[in-house]
Amino acid sequence: MSAQGKFIIFCAEQYKAAKHLTGKQLSELFGKYHVWEYLYSCFEALHTTGTNYIIEDIDLYIGA
Repeated sequence: MSAQGKFIIFCAEQYKAAKHLTGKQLSELFGKYHVWEYLYSCFEALHTTGTNYIIEDIDLYIGA
């Protein structure tokens, strides 16, 4: 698996735990707002940040 793939899975699991979502809820949310694509496209910038920053960034992206 690529570094980007591992990172996206890490982000998804951290977001799911922080927001108390089921896997299905997370998948639907990330699919609806294209978060999967966002995380992939922002890998270079986000992979050096912390978990809290990533969760906040996803929230901002979804809210935009």
